[in-house]
Amino acid sequence: MHPQKTGRSLRGAISVPGDKSIAHRALMLGGIAEGDSVIHGMPLSGDVLTTRDCMRTLGVQISDPDADGRVVVEGRGTEGLKTPLAPLDCRNSGTTARLLCGLLSAQRFSATLDGDKSLRRRPMARVVDPLRDMGARIDYLADTNRLPLRVEGGLLPFTLHKPEVASAQVKSALLLASLAAGSGCRLLEPVQTRNHTELMLAHMGSGLTLVDGIVELPPGARISGREFELPGDISSASFLIAAAVLLPGSDLKCLNIGVNQGRLGFIDTLQEMGADITLENQRFVGGEPVADIHVRHSALKGTTVRGSRIPRIIDELPLLALVASQAAGSTLIRDAAELRLKESDRIESTAAMLAALGISCETHADGFRISGPQRVKGGRVDSRGDHRIAMSAVVASLLSADPVETSDEECIAVSYPGFREEIMRLVD
Repeated sequence: MHPQKTGRSLRGAISVPGDKSIAHRALMLGGIAEGDSVIHGMPLSGDVLTTRDCMRTLGVQISDPDADGRVVVEGRGTEGLKTPLAPLDCRNSGTTARLLCGLLSAQRFSATLDGDKSLRRRPMARVVDPLRDMGARIDYLADTNRLPLRVEGGLLPFTLHKPEVASAQVKSALLLASLAAGSGCRLLEPVQTRNHTELMLAHMGSGLTLVDGIVELPPGARISGREFELPGDISSASFLIAAAVLLPGSDLKCLNIGVNQGRLGFIDTLQEMGADITLENQRFVGGEPVADIHVRHSALKGTTVRGSRIPRIIDELPLLALVASQAAGSTLIRDAAELRLKESDRIESTAAMLAALGISCETHADGFRISGPQRVKGGRVDSRGDHRIAMSAVVASLLSADPVETSDEECIAVSYPGFREEIMRLVD
């Protein structure tokens, strides 16, 4: 069976919002730097605004974006944060909550972290346990491993740590705690994860080194304010790239996209499946690799994704499942049990999204198998308030000759406000 042709294609060039993973870190590190930092291209996604608001509550002056999207963060130094007078509301942002756990662990005050109902379901022990191993005092205020929690700031010693979970958030929390404490640390990373924090710390003069998978932050490290030019968010661009690969006649360029090796799992996988994707105009901006991503419609074949690639593609796996349904043959995704701990259980919510569109999917405890190509039918997708599911459904709507409706599509604003309007602007 061949998927139906809708006559739609994506053509043109587009710039996507700035990388929110880098934006979170720029706001936090800028807030404890010596001197001001200027951030260009700050995204207005809900999660990044959450981090901004929490840092403001901690006494950091952060300007609203000017007409050019320029934001100034007034650095207060590692000892300049203020005691928050109310719990810090992390809303739906796991990155905000987990990184703040690290930043607050070495302060001279206590603070409470909380979030919305969705964030309260997500695990915190992966960050809390290694911070406790460092000497941090963190207490759960309700359920173990869940928000809300209280961080009692204090002195932390130099630490040697090998994270059990391959997570850039865990690594970043430990680095933030060590930097704020002035203690330094040495981290052994068995599986490479995105290294935005390390690149930023090096760019800000911390003296951080990375040799043979060992990250070392020296004791007494200090950082200075810098200018940051945020590249486009590759996770956001992935939805446009997927649509262009799948729609006949497409020829699309995504401009100024961050192509950090820790984030390229989706691009690497699509290329292995036969996608015509090239990285053009490659360069470095503030230590981060950047490129224009040129993508054309391609015939795809199934593949297997598992093991060390999973941390580099975890956010794009629901989208990959949709792409796999249009590829010839079987695609197997395993070792991705982490999906069950996201904004929704993304194994179940992905399978439900596909089923609503007439696509069969075999689920496993740690992933799924999809055979293709399968016809995308019209239907109603329950996003479960998960922006990745909602954005995948928007892409699916371009593949179907019949209407695709999505519940709570507004949740897309967490990562890419105006996404539907942007992708429809490119439809030819």
